Parts: sequence; structure tokens; C-alpha cells
Amino acid sequence: MDLLVAAVSLLGAVWVTGALWSDPLHRASGVNSGDQAFFEWLLSYGAYALTNGADPLFTHLLNVPDGVNLAVNTSVSVYAFLFAPLTILAGPAITFLVILTLNLAATAYAWYWLFQRHLGANRLGAALGGLFCGFAPAMISHANAHLNWTAQWVVPLIIARCLLLVRRDKPVRDGALLGLLIAVCFSLAGEALFFTALALGVFTLVWALARRAEAAALLRKVLAGLGSGAVVAGVLLAYPLYLHFAGPQRYHGTGFDPKVHNEDLAAFAAWPERSLAGALGLNTDLAANPTEENSFFGAPLLLLVIVGIVLLWRRAARPQRVNLAAVAVTAGVFALLSLGPELRWLGRLTGVWMPEALIGGLPVFNAALPSRLALIVAPAFGLVVAWLATALTSRDAESGVGVRVPGPRAAWAAAFALALLPLIPTPLLARDRAPVPEFFTTGQWREYVADGGTVVPVPITNDLLPDGQRWQAAALADAAGPGDSVFRLPAGFFLGPGGPNGTGRIGPIPRPTQTLLETIAKTGVVPPLTDADRTALRDDLRYWNASIVVLADDVHGAHWPTYQPALKSAMTQLLGDPRRVSDVWLWQVH
Repeated sequence: MDLLVAAVSLLGAVWVTGALWSDPLHRASGVNSGDQAFFEWLLSYGAYALTNGADPLFTHLLNVPDGVNLAVNTSVSVYAFLFAPLTILAGPAITFLVILTLNLAATAYAWYWLFQRHLGANRLGAALGGLFCGFAPAMISHANAHLNWTAQWVVPLIIARCLLLVRRDKPVRDGALLGLLIAVCFSLAGEALFFTALALGVFTLVWALARRAEAAALLRKVLAGLGSGAVVAGVLLAYPLYLHFAGPQRYHGTGFDPKVHNEDLAAFAAWPERSLAGALGLNTDLAANPTEENSFFGAPLLLLVIVGIVLLWRRAARPQRVNLAAVAVTAGVFALLSLGPELRWLGRLTGVWMPEALIGGLPVFNAALPSRLALIVAPAFGLVVAWLATALTSRDAESGVGVRVPGPRAAWAAAFALALLPLIPTPLLARDRAPVPEFFTTGQWREYVADGGTVVPVPITNDLLPDGQRWQAAALADAAGPGDSVFRLPAGFFLGPGGPNGTGRIGPIPRPTQTLLETIAKTGVVPPLTDADRTALRDDLRYWNASIVVLADDVHGAHWPTYQPALKSAMTQLLGDPRRVSDVWLWQVH
């Protein structure tokens, strides 16, 4: 059964990412190619930092001259280091796709393993629950280029280590391993680690209040284990945490509006876009964007979970009732908090105050998007599905969860099918993406850029226009030998300071040239250019320590078409006629 679940998980992951596998070097996420370019850059930078001894968590290669604090971004350093050989050999696009596919497969299998090994589900029940968790609507939504949120396989490992901490008498060893997993999770998805800690805290509180004597007896062991874990995690995360809370280019709070990035209450009963139900036109447009369908369970699954909790509760012994209550309360708390500070219903804010308003402005909480709190609900539902399927298929009360539920098995099988089949994912959307110009892949740029010099892409790189960061990612992957230099970039796609009230923003506050070129790229209209524009360009080039200005033949827009001829016309008016070098247009800066 273990091998079968692993095979189904891997085949499902390949199915979901298939449109990208058809041509990994020339295909990108159809709805989120900007984030894909960012993660590809992180993978290349991590490989470069590993082989060149550079700081893996702070760089001046982006956002000249201020640099970027990667600790307050999603550095995925663990992935970047482990997959560095693949990145150097095959390029960051291949590494990105390999990791994305393995994330989905490993998450499904890890939840199956946890449910079956540690939480009382039989193999069939654990398989249903684990596959649901690994390919839940939120996982498929975030598979649109989010290597951080799809790396959920580490969460079951953390939960398992916490369970072992209380079930056996090796608190120091189990705590140390827990600390290691915490450090790994922080590198891959710090926000997910925060959510996991909150969820385990809610579960533990409910369980401890119901079973005070047992909780008191375990307290000394738990404190010893947590202390051991804190030491290990503290040593491994000392520098990242310093950068995160006190380092340069840090920020406090994301700057995103929680009344935009909050979950719509109706979305819990809706179906996701990339699912069988969505393919039949049964989905609804209730998410902030296609990567944030964090609930979207569908009404049949909601009903199945509610009925399952009631039936399991009525027939379970007291210990299992406490576990059920803790799971249900945890799911309810996070579903409620995911609604944000103001209730949204069918796409509209209702003016109804919600509890998240009390905590949303607190430190750390203000760095999390409320809608993503719904990600905790999916594993809770998966566990209920696993327990309910176990109760239906176990032959004796000693196996599985120790209870049996009434009713014909055929009716229950139909209920499971009605709840789960509409959520079977369909492949992610993909789009064509021009290859990185040979000017960069062959290293020809070195003839024109001195050490410490900056390449200025046209248009300036940001989340909507990611080409420049892809060019640098290719150069970083190529600079595998110690001592190799890499050109710098102005601006870039990252989170940094500059938002309202000290919060973060995407990229730096734009300089005049960046704003001008982005407008031209988006509209195709070249406004009358004046000496003031030329003076602003000269000032910006001096500020960036620019060596060359480069325009490719194909400019990629992450969310809208771009107009390369208009950009070429504007730059020619500003800097004169360009030179054709290899497959790019180039202006040298004197």
C-alpha cells in the first residue's frame, strides 16, 4: 500500500504539472510567471552563494545600491543548496519544476504516513486523507509557482516529532530533531511554520483543558523536549532571525490589504478553478487571485466532514472524542480567522466585524495574509476523512479509530465520491515564455560589464516584468566556480521596505525611469520625451552604477502583453541608436 500511495502521489503531481513538463525551458505558469521567475532566481542565487561563499540571505546583486534581505523574503535556501548541482547542470527552470512536482507528491505521501503511522487511520483511510491533503484546492492553487506553500510535506514531519515527544521517553533527542525540522521549515516557508505553531497551540490547548491530569504529567517531558528544540533551532536560525527582525532592508507587515486578501465565506462551499468541478464550469470567482484559492472545498465535502465529526463523536470513546474536538476546534478557529477583519460574502465586504481584526495588526500576525489561514483547515478535513473512512472499512473496533459508523457502505462510498471526485485537480495552466537571450547564457555580457557593474534591463525588472531577474538567474547558475562575478540589477522582484506605515512593498519605490518604461511596456504609447526625461535617465543610470542598458527582442509581461517596439523607440530617443550584440539591443553607458 505504501508503494501504491507513493506512485499515485507522484503520478498525480506529474499530471498537475504536465503542461510545464511539456517544455520546461520555454513554458511558465499561465497565471503566475512572475513568482516562478522569482523562485528560479532564488534557486540560482542559492547555488551561486554555496559555490562562491556569498551570503545566502543578503545580496547586493539586486536592488542596487541598497540590496535585498532574503531572510524577510522566502529564501528556500535548503532547496537551493540541496539542488545546486541540478541548477548548475540543467538550469533553474528545470530545478524549479522538479521541486514543484516533488512538493506535491511528497506532501500527499507525508500526510498519508502521518495519518496511518501516528493518528490511528488504517491504510485506506490514510490514503484518502493524505491524497486529499496533498492535492487539496489550496495546494493546487499555490502550485501556480509557489515553492514555499507547496512544501507542506515538512508539516506532517513536525507533527509526528511532537507526537513522539509526548509518547516516548527521549525528549532531548526528539526535541533536537524537532528543532532541525523547524529550521528547515523556516527556510522553506516561514509563514507556514508560524501557522503550524499556532494550529498545534490551539489543538494542544483544547486537548490539555479536557485532559488536565495527563497534560500535567507530560509537562516536564514536553518542556525538556521544547528546550532542546529551541537550542537547535536557535543555533541554526540565529542569523536568519537577526536579519528578519533587525537586519537591513527589513520591514514589518506585508503592506497587503487584509480586506482584499481575506477568505470569502462562500468560498468554503465553492469548487476551485483547476478541478473537475471547475472544468465543468461549477467554480466561482471568489479568490483574490488564482493562487489564493485557500478553501474552496465544495458543499458536499463540508457536509461529509460535519456528518463524519458528529457520527464519530457519538460512537467514540472519551480519548478519541477529545482528539475529535481538538481537530474540529482548530479547523473552526482557522476558518474563522481566515475571513479577515471584515466578513466577505459572494465577493463583497458586508461591514460585519470579524475576530481577525483583534490580532491582524500584531507583530508577526501582520506579516501573514488572513486568507492563507484557511490552509490549516485542509489537513484537519483530511484527518476527519481518514478517520471516517477507517471507521467504515475496519473489521474490528480495535483497528483504526476504534469506532464503527452506521449505514450501507454503498451509500457511504457514494458520499465519498460526491465529496472528493469533483475536487480531483486538472493540470495547471501554462504559457509560452521566451528563452533567456544568448547574450547572457553564453557569458557575452562579461565583455561589456566591469566587476560590480549593473545591467539595466528594458523595462526595469519587477514582479510584472520579470525578464531581468531571469537573465541574472542564468548568469548565477553559470557562475559555478569560485571567484566568478555576476552583474547587478536595479530594482527587482522581492519584498522590502517602503510600504505605508513601515510595512513592506514589492520592490523599491520606483525611480522615474522605471515608472516611464513600465508605462510604455504596458500601453505601447511613447509619450513626448523631454530633456527632463533624459536628465532623469542619466541620474538613474548613475545611481545604479550602470554599465549597459539591454533590450531583448521579446519582453515578457507576467499579467499583460508588452510592446517591445515602443520600448526600443523610447530608448533610442533617450540614449541614441543601440548596437545589435548577439540577440539583444544594447546601449553602453559612459
